[in-house]
Amino acid sequence: MNRKLTVVMLVLLMFAVAAEAKVTRYLTGNAADVQPVLTMATLNFGGGGTDVDPAIQWMINKARGCTDCAAKVDVVVLRATGSDGYNAPIYAMNGVDSIETLVITDRRDALKSAVVAAIQNAEVIFFAGGDQCNYVKNFKGTAIERAVESVYRRGGSIGGTSAGLAIQSEFVFDGCQGSTISAEALANPYHSTISFTYDFFAWNNLQTTLTETHFAQRDRMGRLLAFLARQIKDGRSATAFGIAVNEATSVVVDENGLARVLGSGAAYFVLADHAPETCAAGQPLTYSNYKIWKVSSNQTFDLRNRPTAGFYPISVTNGVLSGNPY
Repeated sequence: MNRKLTVVMLVLLMFAVAAEAKVTRYLTGNAADVQPVLTMATLNFGGGGTDVDPAIQWMINKARGCTDCAAKVDVVVLRATGSDGYNAPIYAMNGVDSIETLVITDRRDALKSAVVAAIQNAEVIFFAGGDQCNYVKNFKGTAIERAVESVYRRGGSIGGTSAGLAIQSEFVFDGCQGSTISAEALANPYHSTISFTYDFFAWNNLQTTLTETHFAQRDRMGRLLAFLARQIKDGRSATAFGIAVNEATSVVVDENGLARVLGSGAAYFVLADHAPETCAAGQPLTYSNYKIWKVSSNQTFDLRNRPTAGFYPISVTNGVLSGNPY
């Protein structure tokens, strides 16, 4: 074989290796499938920043059906970037037989049976933070999405923080056109950076919802209000409901739809229950009387039977909020 042909073949081989989808896997604990009996599907929504360990432990306990027993579960952490930072702290929690972090960077990884099986066999799934557009592009409509859904149907626990929370609602701000700030969204609810994904996950008690993260810290109330108005204006729903979580805070949702706030901050539950007065491309938003419930740590909110009292109203007129929404 001449030298020129050898070089060409090596280059082609390098391209083939680069083009192959790869998953980085980090396993801590028992590689065997523990297979406990599951009975209750539950959720954990982290607002980003410092993780709320009691909320993750709550997920584990709900999946194994106890707070102090010998039952154990397998945990899978899904990531689009990063490494095994969750493995050590979660493996040290009560009731964990194993934890495996899967770093999935390409949609083609959804075709790999070993990856899908690892997710299907878990009892707890947790989406790390990062960029929610990566999760949308890599998981939506794939065997990975169906595997996560199968864990929920079996009665497992599904959670996520930051971007891992953003993808959990029926209406997803996907970030695929970039991020946006409240001022931009209020001034133009059809700003070029605003895009949504639909028909991804569909969990119980989360119909017509949109989730927000890093909430008060990044002043995201304005953009949440614009996002909710968009769902109504665009004909997605007659009403829209926001679940917004501060950093270092989690909202855990039990099998009956009762949400409890854990951690150091608050969560906000926001209802848009009528059509916006003005929600059009290139025009500032006008919407009267959003209903906002602020729920502090260790307090609850019933998602299945939403309350009709205890809220405070906030309006938007020509893109300006009527008062402090926090």
